[in-house]
Amino acid sequence: MGNSLEAVHTWFATNRLGATWVPVNVELKSISLRHVVVSAQARLAIVDPEFLTDLEDSKVFLPGQVFVNGSGSNNSLAGLYRVGQVEHAVSVLPSTPAAFLYTSGTTGKSKPCILSHQYFILQAFELSDAFGLRQDDVLFCPFPLFHADATALTTVPTLLLGATAALSVRFSASRFWDEIRATGATVYDFMGATLALTYKQVPSSRDRDHKVRLAWGVPIPHFGKEYEERFGHRLFTLYGSVEASLPIMQKGNLPIGSCGRVRPGYQLRIANELDEPLPANTPGQILLRSDKPNAFFQGYFGNPDSTIDSFANLWFHSGDLGKIDDDGNVYFVGRIKDVIRRRGENINASEIEEEFLKHPSVATAAAFGIPSDLGNGTEEDVKVAVELRDETTVTELELWTWAKANMARFQVPSVIHIVQEIKKTPTGKVEKQALSKDGGQRFDIRTTTNGV
Repeated sequence: MGNSLEAVHTWFATNRLGATWVPVNVELKSISLRHVVVSAQARLAIVDPEFLTDLEDSKVFLPGQVFVNGSGSNNSLAGLYRVGQVEHAVSVLPSTPAAFLYTSGTTGKSKPCILSHQYFILQAFELSDAFGLRQDDVLFCPFPLFHADATALTTVPTLLLGATAALSVRFSASRFWDEIRATGATVYDFMGATLALTYKQVPSSRDRDHKVRLAWGVPIPHFGKEYEERFGHRLFTLYGSVEASLPIMQKGNLPIGSCGRVRPGYQLRIANELDEPLPANTPGQILLRSDKPNAFFQGYFGNPDSTIDSFANLWFHSGDLGKIDDDGNVYFVGRIKDVIRRRGENINASEIEEEFLKHPSVATAAAFGIPSDLGNGTEEDVKVAVELRDETTVTELELWTWAKANMARFQVPSVIHIVQEIKKTPTGKVEKQALSKDGGQRFDIRTTTNGV
C-alpha cells in the first residue's frame, strides 16, 4: 500500500490483534516482491488496486488471503471495516514483534528486521528529546511507510506527543514546499538527495513562507548553511539504521562532516577486521550496542545465521565505515556493504543482477554504484555492466527499456554498459573493482535517453 490513512489503519489494526505488520515497497515486482512476501511468511495481504496485478503475479497468496483497499470487490478493505471491531486489544509485551521492516543485507537479498513495540516507542522518544519536538508540531514526512522515517520517526512521535503527522504520498521536489505550506508543517525529515533536489528549484519569494523551524536527516550537504539561510530554518543530522535505531544524534553545533555524538545508553566502537578498537581519527567499521532493552532489532526473521553474524563478539556490525575524533564527534565515511545508495534508497546490487539475468541475452550482470551529482558524495547512480550470451545481439537502450518495464523504478539503472567480459575470482565472484565507472549509455527515467 502507498501512504494513506488506510495504510496506517492496517498497521495499528494488525498490532491490536497482536500480529506483525509488514509494509512492502510498492515498487517491487517479480522476484524481489516474491522474496519479500515469502521471507515474511505472510498469511494475509491488503493491497491498493493499482498493485494487485503485481501481487497476483508473485503467486504467493490464495484469492481469499488478499484484500483490496476500496469497495470494488468481495474481498475489500471496506468489507473488513464492516466485519466489526476488536473490543479489547491483545495483551503484548514490550518485546513482542510489532513489524518487519526490510533492509539491504551485507550480502544476498534484503532481510526482514524484527522490530518490537518498544523499539518504535524508544526511537520516537530519542528523536523527540534530541530535537525538542513539541505537542504543537506538525511533522511532515515525504517518505513511504515501509521506511522507519514515516513510522518510528514520524507517526509514533506524533502519537506520543499529541502532535500532528502529515505523510506525503511521495516525495516531489517541485511540490515539496507547497505541501509544507498546505499542511502547516513545522518539522520535516530528509535523506539522500532530497535537500539537493529542493535546493535546485528556482528561488522564489515564497521560500521562507512557511512555519518550519527545523528539519532533520542525512546527509547535511556542503551547501547546508546556504540552505538554512535561503529557507530560514535549522538542519540537524544523526546516524542510525533499522537494525540499530538512533545511537548517534546531533546535540548543539557540530564540526563539518560529523553526524553527531553517541547517545546515552549506547556504545560505539570503530574497529578493524578483528573487531579490535582503532585510535581516534582512524576509519574502521562502526560497531554498536546498547544497554536499553529492545533498542535494537531482534534479528532477521527466519535467518538466524545472518543474525548471529551481525552480532559477532556481542557488537552489532553496521557494515559502515566511520571514525571518531578526540572530542567524541562521529563521522560517517562510507559503506562496506555491496549496497548502492540512490536517492535515499538502499538498493541491494545482487537483486538488480538477478533481475538482469532473467533477460534471455544476458550471460552475466554486475550492478554497482557510480558517483552522483546529488547528495554531497553520499549518493550514487546505478550502473550495470552486462556480458551478453554468445550469438546474441541487444543494445543498451533495449536492455534499459526492458529493465524499466520489469523492475522497480528505483532499481532501474542510470547507466548500462555492454562489455566483452566480466572478470570473476576463482570462486566465481564478480571482480567489481575491475569494472570501469566510465563508459556505457546513460539514461534518465524521467525524460529521454542520452548517450555518454
